Amino acid sequence: MSLEPLQKYLAPTYENFPKGRFVGLIVLRTTLSETVFRTEGTGEPICREFVRAGIQDNNVLARLVMTKRKQVAPERRRGREFLRALDLLHSTKEGVCGLNTNTPCEMCIDCFVYGFAAGGGGAQKSRVWTEDAFSVLPAPELLGDRTLNGVFENGTMRDEKGKPSTSLNTSEYIKPGSHFLDVVTLKDVTADELRYVVGNILDTSRYGAISSRTGRMSNRLLGVYAGSTELPSSLELAQQVHDSMTNAGIPLEHPLEETTLIAAVENVIAPWSGLRGIGVGLSTEQLTALQRDVVAHWSEDGRETFLRHLDASYTLFRQKAEATPGRGGRGRAKTKDTATDAAES
Repeated sequence: MSLEPLQKYLAPTYENFPKGRFVGLIVLRTTLSETVFRTEGTGEPICREFVRAGIQDNNVLARLVMTKRKQVAPERRRGREFLRALDLLHSTKEGVCGLNTNTPCEMCIDCFVYGFAAGGGGAQKSRVWTEDAFSVLPAPELLGDRTLNGVFENGTMRDEKGKPSTSLNTSEYIKPGSHFLDVVTLKDVTADELRYVVGNILDTSRYGAISSRTGRMSNRLLGVYAGSTELPSSLELAQQVHDSMTNAGIPLEHPLEETTLIAAVENVIAPWSGLRGIGVGLSTEQLTALQRDVVAHWSEDGRETFLRHLDASYTLFRQKAEATPGRGGRGRAKTKDTATDAAES
């Protein structure tokens, strides 16, 4: 079994109460087209933060940021597409389970794994913990400017009455071939829930703003660790990779050779198996076997069986929830802030 090395840190079945089991995924996210990550509207600058360049290098630089919501929202929607196609999104009094509609069903795979917040006070904390992903290279290396104009059907920027178009502005974008390092933490998940989350990550291909035109991205799994605590953060990983490449004399400039970057990441994360609380790290062969396992479960032939089996694993807990008066039967009522955080995590 490809998940055998992680078995000690996987829950045998869904449980209401946490037991301190963590699985950490190291993900390399690479832009394949112009991409936009920002928190405001058109014309606002791309998300970035000023941080230390490395653990050893105390210089301060601006790194691009792929915020946690920019990661998990498209991946969550991707999984829900298949749940919807198989009629595995349960109905509520207000309609079918939906995101950002205050009408979670509290019973589907998505609600059990990624959490929910119901208007009536019930909530379930997400068991997929994300954080900001940081670019390997500094922001000035990865940013470009694009002038946007809106032409009319006659092919010019003036309509049939000669009135000029007002759709003209300049916007920043992230260049293709930009690399972001990300650490995703799964808390008390079962083997099938692990397959579900990893499948969503590997299968999602568009992120950020204007994703119908831009935002193509590939996700590559570089490492999987398990233990009783979280891995170092995404920022720490980016900083350690910066130090490793700088010490090796590798130029930190765009476009960065991906094989060289992957080798640097693997060199940095190799000692993580010995960190306090980290019990196991998958070898290259074990990581390959895990990804093959996930691909097989998510294949055209295996997807429906896999998702229906995972959905059925929650049957007992749905019965308990339905037997409890009011919404949010699986968890206690939470404050508004806590419930909101649970839904967005």
